Amino acid sequence: MPKPGPQLSLRLDAAPPEPDARWCAGGRVAYLGGWLTLRLDTDRRTPERVGEELHLPLPPGASPRQIRDMAEAWLRDEAQRILQSLAQKSALAGRHPCRVMLSFSRHGDWARREGDVLRCHWRLIEQPLPVIEQALARALAEQTSTAADDLFSLA
Repeated sequence: MPKPGPQLSLRLDAAPPEPDARWCAGGRVAYLGGWLTLRLDTDRRTPERVGEELHLPLPPGASPRQIRDMAEAWLRDEAQRILQSLAQKSALAGRHPCRVMLSFSRHGDWARREGDVLRCHWRLIEQPLPVIEQALARALAEQTSTAADDLFSLA
């Protein structure tokens, strides 16, 4: 049996990646095309963004799971707020107003219109604002077809 090449040996000898490595003080999360550094701050009552930092009201000994849960909850709240604001601006520009709901699916579109509901994947908040606006514009431009629009629906 041939001996594995040096690249394969390096990969086999490497430690597996730590899934919770970024969920610690000093870890970073993607936000609007940039990065926020996580800070644990017991002086705060709620998560708060200060510049390029996200201050979480957790003690220094918080577990990676606690940090992840709080950071992702803040990101989802921000996603809901920003996406709803962009959808309202689109409605002011003459499009039909939509209610925004967050999606948590593993696959599918970033944003999809279902009647009067605009379903947006919550991780869209990680993308730069122009990308988010483009995804929303595409979803809002899609017209949902009804059975009355289909010539063959009565057949």
